Amino acid sequence: MRRRELLMGTAALLSLSACATGSKFKRYSGPEVTFVVVNKGARRMHLLHNESLLKSYDIHLGFAPVGHKQFEGDGKTPEGLYRIDRRNPNSDFHLSLGISYPNVNDYAAAKAVGKSAGGDIFIHGQKSPFRNDDPDWTWGCIAVTNPEMEEIYAMVQNDTLIQLNA
Repeated sequence: MRRRELLMGTAALLSLSACATGSKFKRYSGPEVTFVVVNKGARRMHLLHNESLLKSYDIHLGFAPVGHKQFEGDGKTPEGLYRIDRRNPNSDFHLSLGISYPNVNDYAAAKAVGKSAGGDIFIHGQKSPFRNDDPDWTWGCIAVTNPEMEEIYAMVQNDTLIQLNA
């Protein structure tokens, strides 16, 4: 009987400790993020509520960060005004928020040079939080640390405007 009580107590303790581990899904109850601004040159992303700065993050970009994304595989991060248009809680890169690239102009520009515009441009975390990534390692996305991505994922909702500047 004593052994059974000990096993049951250990199982209950393990169950409770599993609940104590942090979830990647955080809650946010502050002001609404109405605008995201990415400054590629400074490698910074800012979350705003109207004109008030809520939070800023250091970012990593595509492996060829200078200039506007022109076609699939060019390693560039887009520039211009887009929207957050989707969420991926099961991303290979921890969590991710989709950016509405390519738009009509992006499709037309890529088609004019006989290429695909590509797509799947995201704000995302790291594939491996233990890897020390080069400063610009993505294929055109915007990357932050996994804890930062958890905050951003909670704060930024679909349909939020995002301005990507040179």
